[in-house]
Amino acid sequence: MAQTLAELSQSIFATLGLTGTTNSLALDENEGERECLLLVDGLGKNAIDEFGSKIKILRELKYERTLSATFPSTTATSLTSLGTGLAPGEHGMVGYTMRVPHSGTPERVLNALKWDERVDPYIFQPNETLFERANKEGIRTSHIAAKRYADTGFTRAALRGGIYIGANGIEELADGARAALQVPKSFAYVYVNDVDEASHGAGFGSEKFIAALEKVNRLIEQLLSSLPKGTRLSVTSDHGMVNRGDYLVVGKENELLKDVRLMAGEPRVRYLYVDEDKCDEVKSRWQNRLGELATVLTREEAIRRGLFGPTSESVLERIGDLVVIAEGNFVLVEMERETQQCAMVGHHGGTTKAECEIPLLTYKI
Repeated sequence: MAQTLAELSQSIFATLGLTGTTNSLALDENEGERECLLLVDGLGKNAIDEFGSKIKILRELKYERTLSATFPSTTATSLTSLGTGLAPGEHGMVGYTMRVPHSGTPERVLNALKWDERVDPYIFQPNETLFERANKEGIRTSHIAAKRYADTGFTRAALRGGIYIGANGIEELADGARAALQVPKSFAYVYVNDVDEASHGAGFGSEKFIAALEKVNRLIEQLLSSLPKGTRLSVTSDHGMVNRGDYLVVGKENELLKDVRLMAGEPRVRYLYVDEDKCDEVKSRWQNRLGELATVLTREEAIRRGLFGPTSESVLERIGDLVVIAEGNFVLVEMERETQQCAMVGHHGGTTKAECEIPLLTYKI
C-alpha cells in the first residue's frame, strides 16, 4: 500500500522515541532530536517536476522519496492522517465534505475545513493525535500556521495537542518554528497554503502559482538560516493539482440526482447517499451518463480496493453509498455552487498521479 502522511508523521515521531509509532519510511536517526515538518498545501510532485527551478533552495535539500496523498486526495483527509498517524478509514475524516450520520432529516453535510459547531470535533474524530501522545511522553510539539486556524473545528479534530503559534508571514513562520525547537525532543509542524490558493484561483502553472512557489522558496531559505542546529527540516505536501477540463453540473438538465438523498465530497470525488434498494439503479444511471469520465463504486467496492485503508464500522456511514471518482481533469459541479466551483481552475481529490504524488525532501541543519 502507498505510504502517506500517516506513515511520514509516525516515522518522524518514531525517531523522537514516541511509543507505539513505527519508522516505516526508515528515516535516519537525528541526534539533534529536533524535527521541523513544513507542509506546503498543494505542492504536488508535479509542481517540483515542472516548476522546481522556481524553488531554487530545493536543490540543497535531499529528495527522500515520493509519498501518496490519501483518498480522497484532499486537505482535510491528508492532514488528519498526518495529525493522527491513521488511515482515513480509521480517523473518519473521509472528505472535504461528508455526511454527519444521525443528524436529522435530511442529514447534514459537514464541511471539514469550515466545520459546524453542532458537531463536536473531539467526538467526530476521537482518536488521540500524535501531538497529544507526544506531549504525554515529554516531546514538545508545536503547530505554526495562520492565526485564523488556531481554534477551528478542523484544527481541534485533526491536529489538536500542539502549542499553537499563530503566524501570518514568512518572518513570523520562521520565528515561530525557531522558538518551538529551542529544546531537544521537539517537533514543529509548519503549514502554508499559498500554492493551494493560487492553484484553485488562477490555475496550476499560472503567474500566481509561480509567485506562490517563490514565496515557498523564501520561507525555506528563512527556515534553513534560522532553525537551531540539530534540526531536521522535512518538506512535503498534502496533494497535487490538476487544472479543470470538461465539467458537468450535477442535476442541471439531467436526472443524476434522482433517488439521491444527499450528495457530498468535492468536484473530483462525489459521495452519493441513497436508499439501499436504489443503489444499483443510481450506480447504473451515473455510470451510463458519465462513461469513461468517471468511475462509480459502491462503498463496499471502494473499501475492498483499499481506498480508505482499514475502515472502522463507525466511519462507514460517512462514506457515500456510492463513490464517484472523476477521471482525467473532469469535474462534477454542484448546481447550487455552479458559479463558485466553475470559477476554480485547479482541483484535487481524485486518484490521478498529478493529484496523488507528493514529495518528501529533507535537510539536516
